[in-house]
Amino acid sequence: MGSGGGALGLSSPLFANGHLSSSSNSTSLPLPVEDGNHLAMVKPSSSVVNLPHYKWRLLIAYDGTRYAGWQFQVSPPTIQCIVEKALIQITKLERECLHFVGASRTDTGVHAWGQVAHFITPFNYDSLETIHAALNGLLPSDIRVREISAATPEFHARFSAKSKVYHYKIYNDTIMDPFQRHYVYHSVYKLNTAAMREAAKMFIGKHDFSAFVNASRNDRVPDPVKTIFRFDVIEMGPLIQLEVEGSGFLYRQVRNMVALLIQIGKDAIPTEIVPKILATLDRRELAKYALSAPPHGLCLVSVKYNQEHLLLPSDCPTTSFGRHHTITKCKLPFY
Repeated sequence: MGSGGGALGLSSPLFANGHLSSSSNSTSLPLPVEDGNHLAMVKPSSSVVNLPHYKWRLLIAYDGTRYAGWQFQVSPPTIQCIVEKALIQITKLERECLHFVGASRTDTGVHAWGQVAHFITPFNYDSLETIHAALNGLLPSDIRVREISAATPEFHARFSAKSKVYHYKIYNDTIMDPFQRHYVYHSVYKLNTAAMREAAKMFIGKHDFSAFVNASRNDRVPDPVKTIFRFDVIEMGPLIQLEVEGSGFLYRQVRNMVALLIQIGKDAIPTEIVPKILATLDRRELAKYALSAPPHGLCLVSVKYNQEHLLLPSDCPTTSFGRHHTITKCKLPFY
């Protein structure tokens, strides 16, 4: 345990003579606070003016089967809630001090290999390997922190994101592989991948995706105009992998696009239906042809950033990718 604050592996811009020392990262500017689905700017009180702060980036993988998505709620549990509890236990900080934010609000049952998040501490770390090991030691086995690195003050897991990549997997055979049942959607219909590939290309570009968004519990109105950079349909034996990269995605947008492609793959509707539905800007039009694809086939694979957002601050600890255990041989005395 490090000194001051009860956190692991600390170095000290911490408490000298009972006061916070000065820091290049100190600030008296308003701090961002996550409040449900909103980002509010809160002016610090006089007790936290000139508070040093350090920002840390996490790369997180999880099996979303048991969780009600990413976004914070206590019951039923979410990924953000579980990871935040572990951070609170390790850093001894309150939730509102961590400012823990994820890049993507994955839905109930959706998985992730490359979710990105950040949090803030008023102290630095000598090494990130200790807190990395502690986090994974506290987290359940279906949530893993793959990497921890320092981040610049300008980095924001959500707002700095340049694009996000999702994969949706379909097992296209008469008998489902039981080992993939939690991560792959099973279609017993023989799918026409050539038609799906042609239709997927029609999503590429900048469009208003109002016809492909479900009504969410958000009381804010997101921008329905998004850019799809690529939408690939890849065959790997009985497995069909749909890979989509976009500037951002609306609530259930990916699953709604996939659902329409599956109907096209069944040859139930023609490929030309894609631009026609897009043009209506009406979710009810899509509902005439397809419902949302199940969540378990969807995975957030990566979040991409401009290189300047991934630069490490000066005098920061080395990025932690985890550490291997080694066996120390016993040296038995000779008699």
